[in-house]
Amino acid sequence: MYLAQVDSPDTAYSQHRPASRGIAGLAEAVVDLSAVRENVRSFRKRVPQQLMAVVKADAFGHGAVPVARAAVEAGATWLGVARADEALQLRAAGLQVPILTWLYDATELMLLGDVDVDVSVSTVSELHRVVSTPNVHSVHLKLDTGLHRAGSAPDQWIELTRTAAHYEALGAVTVRGIWSHLSHGSSADAVQSRRQLQFLRAGVGLARRAGLRPGVVHLANSAGALTLDAPDTDLVRVGAGLYGIDELGIGLRPAMRLVSKLAQVRRIRAGEGVSYGHDFVAARDTTIGLVPIGYADGIPRVAGRRASVLCHGVRMPVIGRVAMDQFVVDAGELAVEPGAPVTIFGPGTSGEPTAADWAGWAGTIPHEIYCGIGNRVPRRYEEGLR
Repeated sequence: MYLAQVDSPDTAYSQHRPASRGIAGLAEAVVDLSAVRENVRSFRKRVPQQLMAVVKADAFGHGAVPVARAAVEAGATWLGVARADEALQLRAAGLQVPILTWLYDATELMLLGDVDVDVSVSTVSELHRVVSTPNVHSVHLKLDTGLHRAGSAPDQWIELTRTAAHYEALGAVTVRGIWSHLSHGSSADAVQSRRQLQFLRAGVGLARRAGLRPGVVHLANSAGALTLDAPDTDLVRVGAGLYGIDELGIGLRPAMRLVSKLAQVRRIRAGEGVSYGHDFVAARDTTIGLVPIGYADGIPRVAGRRASVLCHGVRMPVIGRVAMDQFVVDAGELAVEPGAPVTIFGPGTSGEPTAADWAGWAGTIPHEIYCGIGNRVPRRYEEGLR
């Protein structure tokens, strides 16, 4: 039986990302766990299926253990991760809800079996490897329905399901789930997603003919959970939406603010250049401020010519090239001093840029902005930030 074990916030969260690894005082990522809970509840109100909170990549840079705990508290009944070490981290932290991982090697299978983690299987050879590993019992068979990445090719699916049914009859494995992954999950019209759902339904039918009785069938991601009518599935996998990446505009709340402060302030004269290569040359006398965080910490270098930050309620443009550890902003004639707080991104409720803004400036997606915030930036966990 799976029970959610939740330690007190002080003990649970303080154990994650020790301050000695970070640059505390220069910059920090402040994570609002109430936003995570609110986002989970928002999905639970909208979809009838169980919810798997996807906390891979250290919960998109937000911190896997604190986010996983918050998601479970809000009603998530599964956790999903990409890699084996991520699953082991969650189990070591005391989380006992079912966990699925889909990337692992042979040496990691034994460890996963020891802590009762479900693994994804796409091929017969993978299934043989799982069966030959002690203690690994539960698998989710993955069918490639159109993403053409991982997953069983349709012409190999019958062999995989029959082999799995054979092993299950011997008591060597349990096929707990059948699943696939959407290629156009963020598309509002869901045309391709509906095609993939039909493929998955056919695959589940073949699996049942082979004698399998999977407990959960799952396909939808965050956006797909809202656009794809799939009453015959049992589970939705919410990743991006967990963190407030609101692809469909349903009012999700971003959970992270990235903040820093001005480390230095100085005046420069018209005609003077800033940072490497002097890509920026001042057109007038102006005040500039140094923000002590750079591309080594996840600030996209390519965004430098378009980006801005919030300081004293004013948007200040980033000028010159973003360096490894720092970047420069133009304060104009505003009176600022070293130590002035800077919001690099946040929910946008106070006029600050959002992660989506930075993604636009960098030509990428908010997922990459969040995941890029490096280990030098400490995470601090709070409740009820606005």
